[in-house]
Amino acid sequence: MSVPTHLGTDFDRIFDAHFAEIHRYIARRLSVDAADDLAAEVFLAAVKGGYDSSRGEVRPWLYGIATNLVARHRRTEVRRWKALGRTTEREAESHEDATLARVTAGALTGRLAGALAGLNRGDRDVVLLVALGGLTHQEVAAALEIPYGTVASRLNRARKHLRKALGDVNPLKEAHDG
Repeated sequence: MSVPTHLGTDFDRIFDAHFAEIHRYIARRLSVDAADDLAAEVFLAAVKGGYDSSRGEVRPWLYGIATNLVARHRRTEVRRWKALGRTTEREAESHEDATLARVTAGALTGRLAGALAGLNRGDRDVVLLVALGGLTHQEVAAALEIPYGTVASRLNRARKHLRKALGDVNPLKEAHDG
């Protein structure tokens, strides 16, 4: 990736400081293979968009770009979660099911995957930025360019949905509240 000379040093610093965590966030939402491509796209978009320090911290801005790119893959993501949910409801009946179950073992449990697939996009993005990205409410608000209060209400609504879907188990630790 060619970086304009006026951005070179700053971009190198931003890339070095944040690439691994952005890659990890995308990998946890999609897959490692998808993260390899999408994490690079995040930083390409960042260079093209140019970072404006008046927008606040660079970290939430990068997570916002990553979340938007993940949204483009939403259909695949939801299909994957639904498939994960189905694999725990029945025995693996085919080679494809067995392979899917092995590949995704340890990533997300079937019930949680199904519950996440049942959330609307906005609620799911907030939950995953908090749970997988470790962002505070303020950082989520900046990443998604939504008001702080909207983050809290989406997270509350998502927690209720997830608790109900998981049999009144709290899927998120309250310690993540920002």
